This record gives sequence, C-alpha cells and structure tokens, in this order.
Amino acid sequence: MARENGRRETRRDKKRQRNRRQNPDGTMSLKDHLYELRHRLALALLFVVLGSVVGFLWWEIRPFGLPSLGDLVTGPYCGLPRHLRVELNDGKCQLLQTQPFEAFMTRFKVGISAGMVLTSPGWLYQIWAFITPGLYAKERKFAITFVGLASMLFAAGAVLAYFVVPEGLQVLVSFGGDQFATALAADKYISFILIMLLIFGVSFELPLLVTMLNRIGMLPYANLKRWRRGLIFGLFVFAAIATPGTDPLSMVVLAAAMTVLLEFSIQLSRLHDRKKARRAVAEGWGEPEEYGLKPDDKKLAAERERVAREKAEEERAEEAASKLDDVT
Repeated sequence: MARENGRRETRRDKKRQRNRRQNPDGTMSLKDHLYELRHRLALALLFVVLGSVVGFLWWEIRPFGLPSLGDLVTGPYCGLPRHLRVELNDGKCQLLQTQPFEAFMTRFKVGISAGMVLTSPGWLYQIWAFITPGLYAKERKFAITFVGLASMLFAAGAVLAYFVVPEGLQVLVSFGGDQFATALAADKYISFILIMLLIFGVSFELPLLVTMLNRIGMLPYANLKRWRRGLIFGLFVFAAIATPGTDPLSMVVLAAAMTVLLEFSIQLSRLHDRKKARRAVAEGWGEPEEYGLKPDDKKLAAERERVAREKAEEERAEEAASKLDDVT
C-alpha cells in the first residue's frame, strides 16, 4: 500500500513540475527533463500522424466544396497551356505513374507534408511547452512573437511560391518548342513543388533573422547600411542557386521579394538603433553627436524626461525601503 502511495506521490510531483503555478521557475532534474522530452515528443508525433492521415484522405476528398489536396497539388501543372502538356484519358489532366508504388508514395509524401502544416499549432505547442519552463517571462513573450512571425512569413513565402510555380513551369517546358510535349512523372513533379514551397518559405525568414541579430547587438544598422549593395547582390546569387531548373521568373520573383523584406528589416534596425542611441544619451553615456543624433531632437528630450522619472521613482523606492529597514 505504501508502495502504491509512493507511486501516486511521484506522479503528482511530476504533474506539479509541469505546472507553472506549482513550479514557477520550472526547475526539474535531468531524469525529469528526459521524461518530459519523451512525453512532448510523443504528443508531437501523435499530432503529425493524425494530420498525415487527414492529408492522405484529403487527396481525393473535396470537403465542404473546397478543392481536394490532389487538385491543389496538380493545379500548377494543369495550369499549363494544353498544347504544352500530354493529355490522356479523354483529355484529363493527370500525372504519370512510372513505377508500381509511385502513386501511393506520392500521396503519402504529400499527406505527411500537408498534415504537418495542418497540425503545426499542436506539435509546435509541444516544443514550446518543453522549452518554456527554462525561460524568463520576458523571454517567453519574445519567443511567442518570434514563433508567430516566423509561421506567418513562412506561409507567405509558400503562398507566393504556389502562384509563381505555374509561370515558372511554363517557361521551363516551353524551351523545347513544338518538338516536345510535357508529361511529368508524379514523384519528380511533387518534389519540385515541395522544394519550391520550402525555398520560398525559408527565404522569407530573412527579415526576422536580421531583426533578431540587430536586437542582440550583433548586426547594427551602420553595418547593414554599409553592406546593403553587397547583400542585395548576394540575394540575387542565392535566388539563382536556390531555385531549381533554369527558370528566370522564379529567381527574379524570389530575389525581388527577399530584397523588399531585407530593406524592411534594415529600416526596422535603423529605428531600433536610434531608439537605443537616445536611451544611451539620456542615461549619460555620451553626447548626441557621438550617436549621430541632433541635440534639439524632440524624441531625445522626451527620452531624457522618461529616464529622469524612472530615476526619481527608483530613488523614492530605495528611500521607502531604507525607512522600512530602520523601523524594523
């Protein structure tokens, strides 16, 4: 009986350690960390499996009048002009199956990819729940913002890629002129689509990376301003290497989008560094000219007033604390 009670207490202790109210600082032993990691990974894998099943079934099902996953995936290929692609089975737009299990493996691969996207809030939360106990409140708030922006930027890049791929495919398949007709194998076509979505999605994380490096002081605005032309040239080189095939349209669209995002992140860095400079001057760490600021800057004057108020509040708090110590 005592053994059973001991087991129950151990389980309660583990639940308390996972609970932020019972364990605010998130302290856990190495063994408990490994158990927690196993628990979170199992739940994350469960979300991915369930999403993959949904994605596999969605391939040929049109829920609530929406297009099926198969229609969405073959959309760029079927968007090609009819004279550029081979049409079999009474003119239907279909991919070629060149191996016995190619259709199943293609559907399985797309189902897993779609399932991971659909259930991303679930498995991302499990990763987040494992990391959170080791972070301070300010760090948790920053991490939530980072994850949210990263997800939106990746989705925006993938959507842009989906609309660019049909035009890129048309350019690629038209090089053969009238001597070629296009009949794409399912496996290679799906790999091409997924690679394009991944490249565009990851590339759209650039402004987030630049902004983060600027926030922690590793990439100041002065360096970004000096390196701007070289960075833009590097983005075009990256787009030329990253986009598969010899499609110039996909390369130009990707490079142009990344250039706009880079410029946006540079301007955010400029605003951040100017705010940081005003704070440093207001706290007495130098003269305005040393930070490229004007002495009559209105925002600098407002920052000085804010710093003065904060210092006055700190002095009052210290004075009240000293009086309390004298009384006790």
